[in-house]
Amino acid sequence: MARMSFLSRRRSDAQPPETPPPAEAAPAVPRRPLPPPSRLRRERRTLLRVREERIRDLGGLVLEMYRRQGFRQDLVDEQSAELVSIEDRLHELDSLLAVAVNARRAAPAARCECGAPILWGSHFCANCGRPHGEHPVVACSTCGGAVPAGAKFCAACGQAVDTEDAEAAANVEPAP
Repeated sequence: MARMSFLSRRRSDAQPPETPPPAEAAPAVPRRPLPPPSRLRRERRTLLRVREERIRDLGGLVLEMYRRQGFRQDLVDEQSAELVSIEDRLHELDSLLAVAVNARRAAPAARCECGAPILWGSHFCANCGRPHGEHPVVACSTCGGAVPAGAKFCAACGQAVDTEDAEAAANVEPAP
């Protein structure tokens, strides 16, 4: 049973190139979405098996040519070209997999200098007590509400904030 070479199968799958229509009449071609990572991994595993088989075949071919003292460069070139095309596709799949996995991965959570995660909406680190955000937050002396360091009045109770206490609190770094 004769086996079709990898390149000839790839060539038969490809459509003959058509002449493109003029640029002004050509509609925008929508980009295809990335295939699911499971399909990419499956194709990668299959190509790795095929690649290993082709490497063994190439080694056996060269060994037999050596034994018979009849070296045919065209056969080696054809087998090597198939291997190179398989390796190119493997590199392409690796890059597609990296993009697909990174696209689905969430951005890393913000972390404090001490390494603890910073919860959304918190003004202080739950682990070390360092203030977070653009403006450090201090507590109102009357109601205990959070007040930005640059504010002159508490937003919760309207009490005037003592600016000396706010500046002192903003400059104090908690001990780790």
